[in-house]
Amino acid sequence: MAGDDTGAEARTGRVHDARLLTGGGTTAVILLDGMPYSLRITRTGKLILTK
Repeated sequence: MAGDDTGAEARTGRVHDARLLTGGGTTAVILLDGMPYSLRITRTGKLILTK
């Protein structure tokens, strides 16, 4: 149906693959207003975001 907003992007905004953000590794640094945050993928596949 045209205009159907049931997709993940419509519900949450832009969708990013965490594995692409980490370049295939386990960590990435994300900047917000010049402040770095560390995004880490754990061995069990969970995400941890720390300041």
